[in-house]
Amino acid sequence: MEPVYRTIIGLARTVFFAQGLKFEVRGDENIPATGGAVIAINHTGYMDFTYAGLPVRTPKRYIRFMAKKEVFDDKISGPIMRALEHIPVDRSAGADSYKAALDYLRRGELVGVYPEATISRSFEIKEFKSGAARMAIEAGVPLIPMTIWGAQRVWTKGFPKRLGRTNTPIFIAVGKPIQPPAVESGSIAEPAAELTRQLRSTMQEMLRDLQRDYVHEPGAYWVPARLGGSAPTLEEADAMDAAEAAEKAARRSATGDATQ
Repeated sequence: MEPVYRTIIGLARTVFFAQGLKFEVRGDENIPATGGAVIAINHTGYMDFTYAGLPVRTPKRYIRFMAKKEVFDDKISGPIMRALEHIPVDRSAGADSYKAALDYLRRGELVGVYPEATISRSFEIKEFKSGAARMAIEAGVPLIPMTIWGAQRVWTKGFPKRLGRTNTPIFIAVGKPIQPPAVESGSIAEPAAELTRQLRSTMQEMLRDLQRDYVHEPGAYWVPARLGGSAPTLEEADAMDAAEAAEKAARRSATGDATQ
């Protein structure tokens, strides 16, 4: 029994109903009823982690999400995240969060990971970090791809929230589990890279399948350029991300110099 998690899910469903969100879930039978698994999810908006929890309720399971430490430090969200047993990710101590995720997986939990690391401004699948694949290999658990489409219309980077009654369709697809290869200790890099490529290719195809059945508004900010929208291309979005990262690094450097 997970009374806190069940309560949060109930509140979330009430909010979804009030917003008029229209969910279509495909492939929820691919969520294992028992045992550990890495759930790899694409990242287009700030609310997509709340939608990612819906398919795993078919077998009455819960996801422990890996989330940045700042969310846990917040006085409102922090106690909730800890009560739900999510995993804080501290960039300055990444090994600790990785070990915690492995511990969760080995004791039979579902761990949610965003291989893109950040929201995709293009709404295309960005390049993946290898962490999800590495965890699946080291823990000896399946890697389950999940794609979500429509979450960016509710709240995404650089655009206002739309948390009222919008009647937005949200499509979710869960792919078949990908079994990681068995590898010798110390030889994980190459298998993890190959598994990461397989995961990304699978999720790209899954996302295209969802998009084929979705009604897109020509020129809309939430529609990829490939589909006639005004979102930046993947290359343009990557350049925007790089510029933003450089700006943040410069600010941190300036702050550090000022305190010396």
